[in-house]
Amino acid sequence: MLAALPLLLAFFQEETLARSVKTFIDVYATVEREAADPIDPKKAFYEGVLPGAMRRLDPHSVFFDPDQFEQLKQMQKSTSKGFGSVVSVLPGRVIVLQTQPGSPSGRSGISAGDEILAINNIRLDYLDMDQLVQVLSQSKQSPAQLVVRRPGNARLLDFTLTPQEMQAPSVERAFLLRPGVGYVRVGSFDEDTGKLIHDAIEKLGGVKLKGLVLDLRNNPGGVLQEAIKTASLFLNAEQKVLSAKGRKVADQEMNVPNGNVPYTFAVSILINAKSASSSEIVAGAVQDHDRGTVIGETSYGKGLVQNVFPLSQQTGIALTTAYYYTPSGRSIQKVLTGSAIEQTTASTGGDYKTDAGRLVKGGGGIQPDIEVQPEGMTRLRMALDATGSFPNYATEFLKQRPAPVVADKFRVSAITLDRFRVWLTGREIQPGLSDWSKDSDWIGHRLTQEIVNQSLGVEKGDEVEAERDTAILAALRAMKLE
Repeated sequence: MLAALPLLLAFFQEETLARSVKTFIDVYATVEREAADPIDPKKAFYEGVLPGAMRRLDPHSVFFDPDQFEQLKQMQKSTSKGFGSVVSVLPGRVIVLQTQPGSPSGRSGISAGDEILAINNIRLDYLDMDQLVQVLSQSKQSPAQLVVRRPGNARLLDFTLTPQEMQAPSVERAFLLRPGVGYVRVGSFDEDTGKLIHDAIEKLGGVKLKGLVLDLRNNPGGVLQEAIKTASLFLNAEQKVLSAKGRKVADQEMNVPNGNVPYTFAVSILINAKSASSSEIVAGAVQDHDRGTVIGETSYGKGLVQNVFPLSQQTGIALTTAYYYTPSGRSIQKVLTGSAIEQTTASTGGDYKTDAGRLVKGGGGIQPDIEVQPEGMTRLRMALDATGSFPNYATEFLKQRPAPVVADKFRVSAITLDRFRVWLTGREIQPGLSDWSKDSDWIGHRLTQEIVNQSLGVEKGDEVEAERDTAILAALRAMKLE
């Protein structure tokens, strides 16, 4: 009798499916026959029934109609194009901070401090932030005509730039925060990211380092294997990095390779609400093995395995087939109320234990060991940022001084800060004495950063920004190196 139970269950499941399919066909036939307007079958299925059914599973499982599926295939083949410039995007304004030598913008003669007024005859001062980003993105797809205003030049300049393939390294920054303490910022996990992180650490000092801050904030993830390679830089041989489990997928366990020799210096990992997928895998593994301190905000909570399945009629689906779990058994995927994923992940909440017996929270995303919020914005700070006061004054500051005026450890003086306040008054920005006094340190720091951005490059500007970054400061304290 017990041996027949699986056959009976399968029979009832088939019967239920058959009844459901018949009900659906009856509903569709009735609508097609009786509805006031004729029904377009493709629209009903491709835009209604099938996308709706996929949404009930989870937000990441989707149906692709023929056009969307073709776009997906083209995206997988495409390469990133651009002009090789770093810009500051403000409401209605785009100011060039840096151009890459040999890039389209670098060859054209565009330089730091130039303001882009129009792209392909579209005036930028009429656009809000979302529209600006859209125009900038679209301009990278084909040759673009730019109208540029250069400080000190009354005549507007015209440029025609042709985008070219740009290789944006996933390791965006690497420098020393202080002697013996490195900082590495990783923007994504692409091919060779693990090696690039290793190379960056070696340039900073390698095994001689006393500590490292690995910044994974705003990192959306990417190639799983590179996350494993990155975690292996800090974990011992054969330690678990993650596991994957699914209804139709055999359980998998991914470990640090045998014979791995990790770095042993202190490690702090920075995450925020936009850290996802591979970023969460690295942070979760380091946290569960008590190898380092995770600092910042709870991460996004995207820990799933997706596969794309081609279907008939040139359609396809992207389907979640399994979920990722940290070494202690925590689900990385956040619980999404109202979808099928809630049933799978709800049981993974609660407390879990690290190797050393510390309690860590489960239930989606990686919760930091030390929660740190970004520094708050006052009304004065928001007004100065929104009006582009810092990059505008930095351009004038540099224009009035012989080069080179900015050294590696440049900081604005009290005199410069007073002149900046007078300059603001001439532009109808008149902060009260108490507001100015309260924010003067922050204002001096931001102004220093913008002057360094335009004179020494945004890499050096980021080093200035790091000096005040609340999460980086917390990471340095957590390593207890002093």
